[in-house]
Amino acid sequence: MFKVFVRTWWRDNPNWPNGLEPCVGPSRTIRRHVADESTALAMAQQWNATHKPGRLSRKAEYSRERG
Repeated sequence: MFKVFVRTWWRDNPNWPNGLEPCVGPSRTIRRHVADESTALAMAQQWNATHKPGRLSRKAEYSRERG
């Protein structure tokens, strides 16, 4: 089983070049209990294709669920 989620990869920090500091943000779940990896991958790709990542690079990913 897999879960699909989004998170950012940067945070605003005026002391860093371009005002951005690398930072893995908290994840927000899109879908849990996805049965197979190919479906989870397709869901993440679909989300990324229809949402602009913006300044903080918010993107969808997937991972194997624990437990």
